Amino acid sequence: MAGLVIALPALLSSCGLSDEKPDAATTQAAVTTPGVLVEDVWVRATAGAKDITMTAAFMSLTNPGKSEVKLTSATSPVAGLVQLHEMAMKDGKMVMREKTGGIAVPAESHAHLKPSGDHVMLMELKQPLKPGDEVPLTLKFSDGSSHDLTVPVKAFTEEEEHYHPSATPTSTP
Repeated sequence: MAGLVIALPALLSSCGLSDEKPDAATTQAAVTTPGVLVEDVWVRATAGAKDITMTAAFMSLTNPGKSEVKLTSATSPVAGLVQLHEMAMKDGKMVMREKTGGIAVPAESHAHLKPSGDHVMLMELKQPLKPGDEVPLTLKFSDGSSHDLTVPVKAFTEEEEHYHPSATPTSTP
């Protein structure tokens, strides 16, 4: 029994149960490592759109971390409903649909939300959006972080690019 009492502290310290604190550099790195960085955010104006009850937000997401993070949801007081959407081929046509599971931002990489690709869809708009307006937008991520943004509204016409479902997808030169 006396041998166990003498050996127990040595065993516990070898299992990592000690009073030692992590060094300051490790603690500082954990605190200052940023989550997903959100850049180049904009919302498409409804002026000139075929359907002025909905629009989309586009942006670049950068994940400097070592693990994938997903954009899981978004909200905005200017819209009755906000969803994450993707463009996908269905029966030979490009269609827009809700992206289940969120939009992945790979570790140490980027995700670009753009027309004709993944985007944040703002539906049931409460007012028209014109160039120069600003839209509050909150993004939520799988790592528990969120970003409260004030996003500029920019002019953008259906003829320049399509992100609404279309029977005949077009491309620009």
